[in-house]
Amino acid sequence: MAGQMSGQPIFILREGSQRTRGRDAQSNNIMAAKAVAEAVRTTLGPKGMDKMLVDSLGDVVITNDGATILKEMDIEHPAAKMIVEVAKTQDDEVGDGTTSAAVVAGELLKKAEEMIEQDVHPTIIAAGYRMASKKAGEILKTLSKHVTCDNKEMLTKISDTAMTGKGAEASKEVLSKIAVDAITSIVDQDGGNKVEIENVKIEKKVGGRIDDSELIEGMILDKERVHANMPKKVEGAKIALLNTAIELKETEVDAEISITSPDQLQSFLDQEEAMLRNLVNSITESGANVVFCQKGIDDMAQHFLAKAGLFAVRRVKKSDMEKLVRSTGAKLVTNIEEMNADDLGQAELVEERKIGGDNMVFITGCVNPKSVSILLRGGTEHVIDNIERALEDALRVVAVAIEDEELVAGGGAPEVEVALRLNEYAATLSGREQLAVKAFAEALEIVPRTLAENAGLDPIDMLVELRSHHEKGIKTAGLNVYTGTVIDMWENGVVEPLRVKTQAINSAAEASVMILRIDDIIASTRAPPMPEGGMGGMGGGMPPMM
Repeated sequence: MAGQMSGQPIFILREGSQRTRGRDAQSNNIMAAKAVAEAVRTTLGPKGMDKMLVDSLGDVVITNDGATILKEMDIEHPAAKMIVEVAKTQDDEVGDGTTSAAVVAGELLKKAEEMIEQDVHPTIIAAGYRMASKKAGEILKTLSKHVTCDNKEMLTKISDTAMTGKGAEASKEVLSKIAVDAITSIVDQDGGNKVEIENVKIEKKVGGRIDDSELIEGMILDKERVHANMPKKVEGAKIALLNTAIELKETEVDAEISITSPDQLQSFLDQEEAMLRNLVNSITESGANVVFCQKGIDDMAQHFLAKAGLFAVRRVKKSDMEKLVRSTGAKLVTNIEEMNADDLGQAELVEERKIGGDNMVFITGCVNPKSVSILLRGGTEHVIDNIERALEDALRVVAVAIEDEELVAGGGAPEVEVALRLNEYAATLSGREQLAVKAFAEALEIVPRTLAENAGLDPIDMLVELRSHHEKGIKTAGLNVYTGTVIDMWENGVVEPLRVKTQAINSAAEASVMILRIDDIIASTRAPPMPEGGMGGMGGGMPPMM
């Protein structure tokens, strides 16, 4: 990039920087974004395929979750990264619909490219897309139906829909029940159905079958008791949660102790022992019979705890301690000497079980637990990872449905209905934005079209039949990819939270508008790598010894 001044060029950018402007820049960006959308398109729907991703270290990820695929793909192009952001936002907000969001964004840009070639200005397209996105949100709101936290049957259907097409589909009955029970038990109804998804802890253990997975009304810790003589099982547990070590405190300042005779050494050791014994006595006198310590437990203290018949676990993670507070009702204790019975939590049973060759501590039967755990089992690590991703999606959509209490049908039904209504809305507009709104409507039909393609059906026939049903007023008519027919999705239990659709359409529209408005790309080169042998000009080390 240079200017001329009396015949002398003036360089503004660093040497080697690249600049692309105008139509070239736009088509470059659109092409990159379309390529990313195309990469995940085959994973959409119940008949979508999986992708195998291998990173630079050789680690393998097998998934058909759009957000995971785009995150694991090491994408360089800046415009393509924006499509990755769309999927990431969708995943953070609602957990499902990540592939749909990326595919819709790619299709919006494809339609925009066709309009740019017809000399429609990008800002007019952007304005039309914004109008269409706003109107689509209003139309979706009219299609939604109400659901409550108590309607477990409908919540299970939402969970089933989220898991369909993922690796967990074969065991979705078991996993959906776990997901719905987990979320409904942690709903905070005081502040209007708020769900903290972090209160569900997922522990994975290789071995067994997926159907062996279970929900624990309490906590699972991937730890074992500190001493072999401690009981393996404690019924009617009174639980102490310690935020401090059961060890001798060191002095704040450097100090030395002079010992001149063996008696003094012995009395010093006796004093240490007595101090530890007093700490353990403080715990037992409070009535506790189970101790979870965030820090260490001294070997001598372990012996005293085992002698007193207590069950103790050390070095429990801070996040797990916070979940234990919520599930058992205990208080975190920082000073052992001041501990009393009011600080203790309760659980019916604390026991150590062997799962897949490792010992784990189960805290079950908690009174009104606000934190629960899920133990996932599966044949291999890849299977469990895939199941975990599917289960997390299910947990998130059930949580969103409970928070918003709004549902729409799935199977491409809302997209076809919104496309029809947007076409009607476009006819009322007089400016060139009308073209953009029409293009937006056509772009939304990529979802049912892709569902049909991935199922090996004729996309045109399916789309025509869907439109015909919706024109007749059947607003919940969607595509059954197993039979290749159009059916009522609501009656067949294919439902999704409203937020999945609104978020996907909004974020896809915003990303495509942002990419469309770019007409100049200035890419700086990276700094050259350091020359070998240290900094330039310096010798390559010391001279050889003579």
